[in-house]
Amino acid sequence: HLVSFQKGIYDEALSSFFRNVDTRSGDDGPDIYKGKICSLKARALLIDMEEGVVNEILQGPLRDLFDGKQLITDVSGSGNNWAVGHKLYGCQYRESIVEKLRKTAEHCDCLQCFFIIHSMGGGTGSGLGTFVLNLLEDEFPEVYRFVTSVYPSGEDDVITSPYNSVLAMKELNEHADCVLPIENESLFDIVNKIHQMINSGKLGSTVKQNSMVTSSAGSAKTVQEKPFDAMNNIVANLLLTLTSSARFEGSLNMDLNEISMNLVPFPRLHYLVSSLTPLYTLADVNVPSRRLDQMFSDAFSRDHQLIQADPKHSLYLACALLVRGNVQVSDLRRNIERLKPSLHFVSWNQEGWKTGLCSVPPVGHSHSLLALANNTCVKPTFIELKDRFMKLYKKKAHLHHYLHVDGMEQSCFSEAVSSLSDLIDEYDELDATKGGLRTDPSRLKIAV
Repeated sequence: HLVSFQKGIYDEALSSFFRNVDTRSGDDGPDIYKGKICSLKARALLIDMEEGVVNEILQGPLRDLFDGKQLITDVSGSGNNWAVGHKLYGCQYRESIVEKLRKTAEHCDCLQCFFIIHSMGGGTGSGLGTFVLNLLEDEFPEVYRFVTSVYPSGEDDVITSPYNSVLAMKELNEHADCVLPIENESLFDIVNKIHQMINSGKLGSTVKQNSMVTSSAGSAKTVQEKPFDAMNNIVANLLLTLTSSARFEGSLNMDLNEISMNLVPFPRLHYLVSSLTPLYTLADVNVPSRRLDQMFSDAFSRDHQLIQADPKHSLYLACALLVRGNVQVSDLRRNIERLKPSLHFVSWNQEGWKTGLCSVPPVGHSHSLLALANNTCVKPTFIELKDRFMKLYKKKAHLHHYLHVDGMEQSCFSEAVSSLSDLIDEYDELDATKGGLRTDPSRLKIAV
C-alpha cells in the first residue's frame, strides 16, 4: 500500500518501520526525516535458505520496500531439518547475518526491540530462526527480543515438525524475552469464519474487490483454498497494534519494553496469548463497528484467540489491553471491572492489568483492541507438541537425518524435551493454585 504513496508524508510513525532514503546519491543516500516520501526501505532483514519465497517478494508489489542488500538466501533450503538450519546454515551465515543486522541497527535513532517472525515446523524457520535469536542476544544483549512463532497444526504436512518445534522451543525458553505463539489452525479458522459471514450476508453487502479476503476474481475465496495472504494479514495487524503506542500519540502510551516488564513475572513463562478484535483486516470489509463493550468481550472469547486456547477458564498471571481509537480511560476501567469477576487471576497479582491507549485507530475502523494474556491456557498446546514429539522419538524415527549434521548430538533431543517438560511443570504448578487454597509456588530462595 505504501508504494502508491507518491504524495505521502514521511513522519515519525512511518519511521518506526521504514527508512526514507534519497536514492539519487550513492549508498542509498541519507535518511530524510520530514516531508515527501522518496524511497521507503523496510527496517528488516529477510532470511530464507530456500530462495523461492524471497524471490516471490522481490517480484511482487512490495519489491521496492525491501533493500536488496538486506536479504540472505541459499538455494536448497533446510530440508525440514532443525539441525541443518541451526547448526549448518547458522555457522555458514553467521558473519553475514551479524554484519547485516549491525548495518540495519545503525540506521535506527532509538532501537527499541527486535521482532523475529518465524515458523516452528520447518527447518529454516525453527533452526536458523532460533540461531538468529541467539545471535541477537550476543550482539545486542540490552535490546528486547519479541518472537512471533507460528506453530504447526496436527495436520501439518511436515512429518518432522514435532522435532523441529521442540528443538526450537528450548531456544525460545532460554533466549526470548516474549513469545507470541500463533497457530496456523486458529488463523485458518478465523479466515473461514470471515468467509462464512460474508457469504451469509452478515457483514453488510460490501466486500472490497481484490482485498485480502477476496480472490483476484473479486468473489469471496473458497474455503478449500489456503488463504495465506489473509492469514498473514492477521499476524501483520497483531504487530501493527503491538507497536501502535510507539508510533502514534495516545493518552496512555505503552512501550514495548513495558510489556515484558509487566507481563513476564518469571523468565521462562514469557509466552503471551494474543487476541485481536475486530478481526476483519484493514478496510477489506465494510462492517459496522463492534460496540465498544462487545469488543472487550470478544477479546476474551475463544473465537478471537490466535491459538486454540481458552484463557477465560485458565489462570492469568497478567494481561495487557492495547486499545486504539477514540476510547477513554474510563471505558477501559469500566470494562476491566465488568470482566474481572469472570477471569481467574493468580493470587499474588489480582490487579495484573497493563493498559495502553493509542488515539489512532487502524485504517477503516473506529477502534480496535489487542489483548495479550500471560495465561496457563498455552499449556495444552505445549503438551500436544510434546506428545507428538514423543511418538516419533520413542521409535527414534528420522533421528539419523539430524545426527548426520555436524555438531548435532542425541543429547540435543533429550535436553529439548526436558526443557519443554519443565515448562509444562511450571504451568502445572500454577494451575494447581487455581480455585483452591492459594499457595505461591516457590520460585526464588533468598538467603537472609
